[in-house]
Amino acid sequence: MTGSYKLSGEIPRRPLGKTGVQVSALGLGGFHLGIAKSEEEAIRIVQEAVDMGVTFMDNAWEYNDGRSEEWMGKGLQGRRDKVFLMTKVCTHGRDRKTALQQLEQSLRRLRTDYLDLWQIHEVVYENDPELHFARDGVVEALDQAKREGKVRFVGFTGHKSPAIHLKMLSYNYPFDTCQLPLNCFDATFRSFEQQVLPELNRRGIGAIGMKSLTGRLTVPAVKKIISVTEALRYAMSLPVATTVSGINSLEILHQNLQIACGFTPMTPEEMEAIRARCRLYAADGHLELYKTTLVHEGPIGRIQHGFPSREEIPA
Repeated sequence: MTGSYKLSGEIPRRPLGKTGVQVSALGLGGFHLGIAKSEEEAIRIVQEAVDMGVTFMDNAWEYNDGRSEEWMGKGLQGRRDKVFLMTKVCTHGRDRKTALQQLEQSLRRLRTDYLDLWQIHEVVYENDPELHFARDGVVEALDQAKREGKVRFVGFTGHKSPAIHLKMLSYNYPFDTCQLPLNCFDATFRSFEQQVLPELNRRGIGAIGMKSLTGRLTVPAVKKIISVTEALRYAMSLPVATTVSGINSLEILHQNLQIACGFTPMTPEEMEAIRARCRLYAADGHLELYKTTLVHEGPIGRIQHGFPSREEIPA
């Protein structure tokens, strides 16, 4: 199965907060799966990832208009019992009924009758916590889905502001998980690592890291600051349950498997050296556009919050 590349050891398993479940330290990101060059390659990515020990599967109802869930569902046929399957509900402030309709669609696309984890997607607007916890809001859908046995655990995600994450946590709802951007540039700029991650660990909420490569590591100037291997190793060395990685080709899968198999965390001294190296470049936020611009805000969320689409905004 590994072809011409060699792997050393297995992918570590880590506890997912207080759930009693252990998941692989590397997770497979659903968005990038949906932009693989073909359905055939996407299915092969899922199958090979699972066969090599990746158990955490990330997705969202709105990723690539449902294609990400559909391709992942096909790839998981015959392997569903080997993974911890998560997708996200994308109500963006709409009601419980809308959330439950999305859940049924996600289950059909993923070809399963239950989710291991259902998370509120893209909590990035200042009023999102109030909307989600409003009467007949999405949080009520989380409760109902758990009662009905369609969902085992629940959580929320976001990438904009540590303050918004902390506002969600201030409601003291029993979230099982929380997904947040964690990388070597975040460490010193509006930092989720410094402000949110300690609170998650204090509460026993399973931390799910994302955006480990910031989406900017293909920029030549960035490559001179940090390598892909260093960036992913830094993110995986944080006190998280898993780090979700965007993988849209078998080549990238093999690259990440080589880092994850037999993974040994960086020492505190190594991590501090990387933070120091990246601090100056991180200072204005241009390497974390999801915090400082609308680039990563999905169109459905913008519409629901009354903002123009990216295409409608004058250059």
